[in-house]
Amino acid sequence: MPVTAALLCFSVGLIDLVSAVTQSDRGRLKELRNYVPGGVSNASTALTLVTGVLLILVARGLRRRKRRAFRVAALLLAVSVALHVLKGLDVEEASVSGALLVALVVLRSEFYAKGDPRTRWRAVGAFLFLLAASYGLGMALVGIRAETLATPYSFTRASEHVFVGLLGFDGPLTFTADRRGHRADELIGDALLALGLLTAVSTAYLVLRPAEPAARLSPDDEARMRALLGRYGHQDSLGYFSLRRDKSVLWSASGKACVAYRVVSGVMLASGDPLGDPEAWPGAIEAFLAEADAHAWTPAVMGCSEVAGTAWSRAGLAALEIGDEAVVEVADFSLEGRAMRNVRQAVNRVERAGYTTRVCRVSEITSEEGGRLKAQANAWRGADTERGFSMALGRFGDLHDQACALVMAFQGDNLRAFLHFVPWGDDGLSLDLMRRDRDADNGLNELLIVAALRASSGLGVKRLSLNFAVFRSALERGERLGAGPVIRAWRGFLLFASRWFQIDSLYRFNAKFRPDWEPRYVCYPAARDLPRVALAALEAEAFLVWPRLPWSRTDAPH
Repeated sequence: MPVTAALLCFSVGLIDLVSAVTQSDRGRLKELRNYVPGGVSNASTALTLVTGVLLILVARGLRRRKRRAFRVAALLLAVSVALHVLKGLDVEEASVSGALLVALVVLRSEFYAKGDPRTRWRAVGAFLFLLAASYGLGMALVGIRAETLATPYSFTRASEHVFVGLLGFDGPLTFTADRRGHRADELIGDALLALGLLTAVSTAYLVLRPAEPAARLSPDDEARMRALLGRYGHQDSLGYFSLRRDKSVLWSASGKACVAYRVVSGVMLASGDPLGDPEAWPGAIEAFLAEADAHAWTPAVMGCSEVAGTAWSRAGLAALEIGDEAVVEVADFSLEGRAMRNVRQAVNRVERAGYTTRVCRVSEITSEEGGRLKAQANAWRGADTERGFSMALGRFGDLHDQACALVMAFQGDNLRAFLHFVPWGDDGLSLDLMRRDRDADNGLNELLIVAALRASSGLGVKRLSLNFAVFRSALERGERLGAGPVIRAWRGFLLFASRWFQIDSLYRFNAKFRPDWEPRYVCYPAARDLPRVALAALEAEAFLVWPRLPWSRTDAPH
C-alpha cells in the first residue's frame, strides 16, 4: 500500500506541474476574475509548481512509510486543492489531489516509520534536483508562451531568462499580450521566483540544520558487552569487533544478548553473530528487527556464522553464503611437508635477509612504542580512509584493548611490519590489522603469521582466525576439473573483480596455511534487497567512499 501511495503522490505532483505550465481554460479564468484578482491566479499558478515539485520529493518518503512524509504530503495535497481552484477553477486536478488526501488520511496507520539519521549530503542532492527541476519547468513555461514573445527567441536567451528569473531578476525576454489578453511576464516571473526561493530555502535548511550524531557505543554499553565477551567471547571470532565505537547496540529484554549495528544508506547493518547467550539471541534479533521496522530501514547482517544464520532465518531473513573465514588450529600447524614448501621457503628467505620478530600482548608495550606503532601504521596505510567494519576494530592501542596481541617484524632496529590481533575468547586470536613497509621484502606477511603461530602456545592461544576470503568456495570449485560453465563464468567474474578488490589473492594467501574454512553468511529480507545491502556493505567497509562536504563534521553519519 505505501508503494501505491508513493506512486499516486508522484503522479499528482506531475499533474500539478503540467497544470501549472499549461494555460488554463479561458472561460473558467473569466469566471474566476469575478471573485479574485489576476495577481492571485498568477501567484497560485507559481505555488502549484512548488507544490508539484515537493510532492514528487516526498513520494520517496511515503514509499518508506515515513511518518513525517505522510504529514508533509497531507499538507501539500490540501494546499494543492486550494491552489487549483484559485489558479483557474481546475476542478478536475483539485478533485484528484483531494481524493489522494482522503486516501492517505484513511491509511495513516501505514505510515509509522521514524526519520533517518541526518546527513548534510542531502543538501547537495536536493539542490541539484531542485535546480534541474526549476530550470526544466522554467524552459517549459517560456517555450509554451513563445508565441507572445516580443523579442527574438533562442535557447541561449531562454536559458538566461530562466536562470536570471530564479534569482528574482528580469531576464532578456519580453512578452506581449496573447489572443486572450493575458501577459506571460508576471506569471513566468512569479513562477521562477517561487522556484528559486524553494531551491534556496530548502538547500539552506538542509545545510544549516544540525546533523544527528553518528552511531556511538556508550561506555555503559561497552562495559556490558565486555562482560558478555568474558562469558561468551569464544563463540564467534568476530565478537570483539562489536566493540567498534562507531556502532550502536540493541539489547534483548533479558540483557543477556545484544546486536551491534550501524545504519548505512537506509540499511541497518549488523556484523558477525549476536553477542551473548545463544538462548537470548532471539530477543536481541527481535529488538533489532523491530527497530529496523520502526524506521523503515532494511535489516541485514554481514559475516555471521551458520549457527547465527539459522537464528536470523528463523526470524524471517534469508541467508546467503558469501565466503569463508580461515581458522588455523595452532596444535595442527607445522611448516613441514610438501604442502607448506612455499611458506617455508618464504620464511627462510626473509629470515636470512636479517628480519627478526617479536610477539607480545598490547599490555606489554610502552606508551612510547605504542605511539610509534600508531604513526607507522598511518604512514603505511597509503589512504586517508581506514577500511573495515565487520572484521576490523577501527582503533589501536586503546587502554581498554590491552588483551590484544602484536606481532612485529624488525630489520635491525627498524620496524618493517606488524600484525594486530584481537582476543577471541580466552584461547583464540582474530586478525584485525596488517601493516607493512611497502619497500620490505616479499614473504614478510608469511613470516609474521608463522611467528604468531609459533608464539601462540606461550600466549595461551589455541586457534588463530586469519583473513576472510570472499566467495572462496566458488574460486576453489571453479578451477577444478569438470567444473560447469556457470561456476567457471562466476569464477571468471571474481578473477576480473580481483583487479580492484583482493578476492583471489586473499584466498590464495590464506590457503597457504592449510586452515579450516568456516563459512560466513549475509542475511537479508528479500532478493530485491541484495543490491542495496551489497552497496551498504561496501560503504561500511570503506570500499565505496563518498567525498566529504567541506562543511561536514568528520563524525557525520553516512
